[in-house]
Amino acid sequence: MFNPHAGDRAWAQVSGEAILGNYDTLRATSGVDAMAVVKADAYGHGADVVAPLLRSHGVTWLGVALPSEAMALRAAGDTGKLLCWLSTPGDPTLSECVGADVDLSVSSLRELLEIATAARDANTCANIHVKIDTGLSRNGVSPTDLGALISELTTLIGEGTICVRGVWSHLASADDPDLVLSSKSVSAQRSVFVAALDDFAAVGIEPEFVHLANTAGALWHPDSRFNLVRVGIGMYGLSPNAERAGSEQLGLIPAMTVVARISSLKKVSAGAGVSYSHTWIAKRETQVGLVPVGYADGIPRNASNRVGVAIGGKIAPQVGTIAMDQFVVDCTDLGAEVSAGAEVYVFGPGAHGEWTADQWGLAYGSLGYEIVTRLGARIPRVHL
Repeated sequence: MFNPHAGDRAWAQVSGEAILGNYDTLRATSGVDAMAVVKADAYGHGADVVAPLLRSHGVTWLGVALPSEAMALRAAGDTGKLLCWLSTPGDPTLSECVGADVDLSVSSLRELLEIATAARDANTCANIHVKIDTGLSRNGVSPTDLGALISELTTLIGEGTICVRGVWSHLASADDPDLVLSSKSVSAQRSVFVAALDDFAAVGIEPEFVHLANTAGALWHPDSRFNLVRVGIGMYGLSPNAERAGSEQLGLIPAMTVVARISSLKKVSAGAGVSYSHTWIAKRETQVGLVPVGYADGIPRNASNRVGVAIGGKIAPQVGTIAMDQFVVDCTDLGAEVSAGAEVYVFGPGAHGEWTADQWGLAYGSLGYEIVTRLGARIPRVHL
């Protein structure tokens, strides 16, 4: 495990205690079991550590997007309930998932038939969760195509090739700051979802797990919860929509803190431009500090001149264009707290005065999801 020392340029501290606490908060709020989503390397937090931590905490279900993500967990020794929901035609890892007892999502007849073929080859019954497109218009079986899928399912169930373990969907606007719009959207999707469940019940298919709610549903929409919810971003301590409510309001603690060290300090004269294209001009003699992380590390270039970092408990504005490997901060008003080698809190829970990832997202028109998931491999994770 990486342990930072004085010579390291940057690292990301990940609090397992915060992740487990957030999971418990969301599960208690929803009142039903919660699938912990660990796709995209556990939202950038390190699935190799986060997944077994969750299992040791008694988490029954893990969720991932890609078959390769599912097989990486299996290769690391995970044997619990695991759902994978995004495949492409001919992906050889899909059949590996069937053999490794990974539950697979079905959003089309094509996926169903591919999984059935893999199940026959493995001489097993594949567990699937049928995804219904209830209005997100992304992945999922449309209501008009559901009849044909159910017809094929009854045949495959009869031959022992397929077991429908779950039926699910995904919410489009559960996190919208407009509470009326949000509630109407969830209600409309729920109606389509319930109609699909009735179609399954009409042919005797009654899934063990029924799940519609994401983190926003788990937090704000009791009618979307059924008997399982999927918690992703909230488990890592960030809000589904910081415009609606921030982490602190939700009782969540951001689990990731990115720390860097100031590489060098210098003074620039009034009128001097800083970084590419001189997008920031000094209005006074300014002490600038160089922070040796940039967009190659996942620090968004679009955040240039819009964010701040914490040094010695005070906020230093980021100035000039964020570059591939570095960005500049205005240290003029920090006083004696700043020197080369000083720790820079880029984002985190705010314990050192730093902005949260949600605040970074709001500052440049994005969201906290992007900030944590795009953090690059050049910044090692330190699991606490």
